[in-house]
Amino acid sequence: MLTHSYQCTTSSIANKSVLRVHVPIERLAIDIKEGLCESKVVAKQYGHVEIYWGGNLAEQIEFLAKGVADVILSKENVMQALMAESTHNYRPIIGYQNYTAFFISNKEKPKLNKAYFLDKRIGLLDYPTSRSGHILPKQAFKQLDIDLDALDIVYASTHTSLRDKLAKGEVDIISSYWRKDDQVRFSNNYIVPIGGEIVGSRWFLKMNDENIDLACELQSVISALARSHSSSYFKSLQQYWQCEKSPYHFLGEQV
Repeated sequence: MLTHSYQCTTSSIANKSVLRVHVPIERLAIDIKEGLCESKVVAKQYGHVEIYWGGNLAEQIEFLAKGVADVILSKENVMQALMAESTHNYRPIIGYQNYTAFFISNKEKPKLNKAYFLDKRIGLLDYPTSRSGHILPKQAFKQLDIDLDALDIVYASTHTSLRDKLAKGEVDIISSYWRKDDQVRFSNNYIVPIGGEIVGSRWFLKMNDENIDLACELQSVISALARSHSSSYFKSLQQYWQCEKSPYHFLGEQV
């Protein structure tokens, strides 16, 4: 079922219980590993942490449909399609803001026509479930009647890598979301929206029990990780749990 993973032990190594986490990319698996493995709250319940990563939707579905993942970063529409929230009682912990996908250039405003893309080096994400970096641009090419084999596509592992390639001139155009700090290297006059607003991903916890301490600890770890990230997008979070003072409780959807 799985291809890539990291493992670590908590301070309660004699505890045989395993906290299983699934994220889409390796960088995120590396970043979250330290926070979870050093957590005192996690150590009270688990002796081991296994973090699996991969952007393959089939793999994500496998983890959700069978309830393999205790913690997973996924889309709400995937959760609903698999009825994972009702079947395995996955509940949101923290969510990223909604966003728009853009074609971004550093020399000119992209044109949404077939001829424009045929002589361009195009940077996309090597992450098939990414809407802004993979799905929506390929849908746009299809709508423009462009054969993907006719395009010069360069794949990158992260949105940051895409931006670096664009800034270095390794590609002419990328597909991603626009963030405030992009203005430092690029011009917002040279972006074109691909589609409408995209619902941001959410972290979910499988809560067969009312494990409120773990929910709040995960919210804290993920928030700290987001604060350390340079992108303003990752710092804009919706928290689904009230963990500031007792009694802790689920806040639900916030308008």
